[in-house]
Amino acid sequence: MNVRPIRPVRPTRSRRRISATAAVAGTAALGLLTLSACSPDSGKGTTADGKLQVVASFYPMQYLAEEIGGEHVKVTNLTKPGVEPHDLELTPKQTGSLSEAGAVVYLKGIQPAVDEAVKQSGNKHVADAASFTDMEQHGTEVDGHHHTTGDNHSHSESEGGNDPHIWLDPVKYAEVAKGVGTTLAEADPDHKADYAKNTDVLVKKLGELDTAYRDGLKNRASDTFITTHAAFGYLAERYGLTEEAISGLDPESEPSAARMKELHKLAADHHVSTVFFETIANPSTAKTLAGDLKVKTDVLDPLEGITDKSRGHDYIEVMKSNLAALQKALGTK
Repeated sequence: MNVRPIRPVRPTRSRRRISATAAVAGTAALGLLTLSACSPDSGKGTTADGKLQVVASFYPMQYLAEEIGGEHVKVTNLTKPGVEPHDLELTPKQTGSLSEAGAVVYLKGIQPAVDEAVKQSGNKHVADAASFTDMEQHGTEVDGHHHTTGDNHSHSESEGGNDPHIWLDPVKYAEVAKGVGTTLAEADPDHKADYAKNTDVLVKKLGELDTAYRDGLKNRASDTFITTHAAFGYLAERYGLTEEAISGLDPESEPSAARMKELHKLAADHHVSTVFFETIANPSTAKTLAGDLKVKTDVLDPLEGITDKSRGHDYIEVMKSNLAALQKALGTK
């Protein structure tokens, strides 16, 4: 018998957004004073040994900054490993670090606290990943549906907002990488050539990853996969798949009874063999559904952070693990 555990009551996303924004507004000045008083490199944006100080909002942005910046940067991630990025609340020191940094790399629309702090920081060298590629709408509930198909259009309402999970599409992620490379070069023109070279290397690696996905999913038996929340909309569109998410874009939202009933029918109609869950979000709903359907569970990692539970040490390795999991779940002709 599948008994879903009682989940602790957590503040709603809107309440978290309000509290995060209020915290930022109230502590920004304190954070700046704290850093100014204790940092020997205050206002310079560099470390004592001359490296560009880069603040990244969460892991996918950290990865880009480190790969492109190489030996010339010191990257600080605002989101600790294992923390759900949407839930991030900034400390005064973190808020102040955005003003003190030589460059900031973030993704507008996924972390309200960071969005507000970046806006207040006044930093002149800010790379907003959302501005470097086309954003789309995925995962909003329409008549009980949370799905994205590979027909290059999304099934959502305009008020649902843009899907921020662009890093799960290697092609879009490569577009973002180019924008980050340009920002780092503007912040540190002395190493412009190295940033350009590192960007090219990373873009090539992402191109190879895209090819691996195209070739690896070419002879699949099914197009449909079920996952915890609608994080894989861009990936689904890129490779002609159909994502059926238990919840919407919010990994903590609870599915309706109608949605659960619909997923039972979809699983039968499309011969779904696996329900995917994540390494950070609570897997209980996915495991309950899989038990009801009498199918397997597996991990499809949205790569919002790297932990000791991740199937790989970095973005490329985890994305390859995701590909292997999709291949196994979708089968072959």
